[in-house]
Amino acid sequence: MHNHDHHDHHLEMGKKFLLGILLNFIFVVVELFYGWSINSISLLADAWHNLSDVGGLIISWFAFQMATKQPTKNYTYGYSKGTILASLANCVLLFLAVYSMGSEAVTRFQDPHHPDGNVVMLVAGIGVVINTLTALLFMKSNELNNRAAFLHMAADALVSIAVVIGGVIMVNGGPDWVDPVLGLGICIVILWGTFNLFRSTMRLSLDGVPEGLDIEKIEKELVQVSGVKSLENLHIWAISTTRNALTATVNVSSTDVSEIEKIKSEMRSILRNYRVQHTTLETQTDH
Repeated sequence: MHNHDHHDHHLEMGKKFLLGILLNFIFVVVELFYGWSINSISLLADAWHNLSDVGGLIISWFAFQMATKQPTKNYTYGYSKGTILASLANCVLLFLAVYSMGSEAVTRFQDPHHPDGNVVMLVAGIGVVINTLTALLFMKSNELNNRAAFLHMAADALVSIAVVIGGVIMVNGGPDWVDPVLGLGICIVILWGTFNLFRSTMRLSLDGVPEGLDIEKIEKELVQVSGVKSLENLHIWAISTTRNALTATVNVSSTDVSEIEKIKSEMRSILRNYRVQHTTLETQTDH
């Protein structure tokens, strides 16, 4: 029953992510088209920003799909590591997009354009609706990927509101620098979020301890388990963006098999609270 419920949960979450991907991809196409048509750097930059949403949603959807795959003889952990590689590729693309949009925004200060403010307002207003609807899909879930998606989409709705305000200023005869300033502002938002994502992704790529896990705190709690004398060779790393693994040598005070299994079971229960789902515990006694 647990496996069945777990599978149904992944199917339900997968459908939500697919709906979010579809809504945002359609909007990216619309925003790129109108941004290019009216030569608006703020719309083009926001389109790249929303494209990053699509990339993030695809990565999360991919993680859920990979979670249902069984390991093979050649890939004993399955294909979950692909989520980390996909996240790294997404970061590289976003850095390139920020460089391109930022350079164009700086150029606009020297050669200003005055895009149609009404179109900017209308397209950005659609973005507010799309981002809000997508955020609502994930609002009620506390799962890590869902929570991240909600916060990201809610923040993007605020960025689109800022572009709407910029459109209002343009319609009312605002200066030509409003559009490139908005474009640069959005580039800074993308750069800040992408840098944090890149840092986390590189950490996972190098098998570092996942962010949010304190290895010293975990070791201290594990050593407090009755029958455990000390730990050696403790390693924690990520096997995907949502799953972590741990290996350790456990010095125990008992040679009784049933007692050792009880110790391991209690340690695994503690580790699940730290989002460590895969554990390899080797036990030994002092000579």
